[in-house]
Formats: sequence, structure tokens, C-alpha cells
Amino acid sequence: MSDFFALFLGLIDDMFFASIPAVGFALVFNVPKSALFYCALGGAIGHGSRYLMMQFGMPIEWATLFAATIVGFIGVAWSHRFLAHPKVFTVAAMIPMVPGVYAFNAMIAMVEINQLGYTHELFSSLIENFLTAMFIIAGLAVGLAMPGLFIYRRRPIV
Repeated sequence: MSDFFALFLGLIDDMFFASIPAVGFALVFNVPKSALFYCALGGAIGHGSRYLMMQFGMPIEWATLFAATIVGFIGVAWSHRFLAHPKVFTVAAMIPMVPGVYAFNAMIAMVEINQLGYTHELFSSLIENFLTAMFIIAGLAVGLAMPGLFIYRRRPIV
């Protein structure tokens, strides 16, 4: 019971703090006031679903792909309901999942290699963080494009 409560509190915390940058970037992208709540909700749903998948053992890259796909499909549903472009809801909702920490750690390792010289540990840190950041970004891009591949097709899949 205690594990469930800790997971629930962690999920609520994660979703709340993910909604803040989603609204911030929605404001930067000039999203209409009526859509700000849905941008926050999309950011919370995306980051929260990624958090849950990672808590159950899924790697961050795959969890990001599936969370971005969920947000993409929800954004398409909201766009039909509110007669807006899906990107109004989805782009700002993806921002909290951008891998800033991994990209920052990769850059720090690169700067340290430049200043201190090459070591296996620094190069390993650079490559690991860089590849993780790139796979997360690829997961965001593919997940954002997934609804367009399935919903807006002109030809049948088979």
C-alpha cells in the first residue's frame, strides 16, 4: 500500500510540474487562452505517462516514444473537438519531455575533454548522454508524427 501511495504522489508531482513549462511554451507560441488548459493537461498526461512507464521498467527512450504518441492522438482528438490545428495542443505538451539534462551532461563531457584531455570515462559519458538525448528527441518526433501516419492517410495501410 505504501508503494502505491508513493507512486501516486510521485505521479501527481510529476504531472503538476510538467504542466508549468507546457503552459510557458504555449504562451511563447501564442496559443489562444482557451487552449492553455489543454496544453497544460497534455504536458501533464505526456510526462505522467512517461513517468509511469519508466516506473514499471521501460527505458526512457521507449517511454518517451509512447508518451509522445499518446499526446499526439489526444491532440488530434482535441483539435477535432475545438476546431484547431493539432499542433496547438501537442507541441507545447511535448516540451516538458525534451531531454535537457542528457544534452547538458553530453556538452559538459565534451568541454571537459577539450579542457582536461581525453579519458575513457569522459568519452563514455559524452557518447552515452548524447545518444540518449538523440533517441529521446527521435521518440518525440516520431510520436508527434504518429497520428498523421494513421489518421490522415490518403491510401490504405495494406
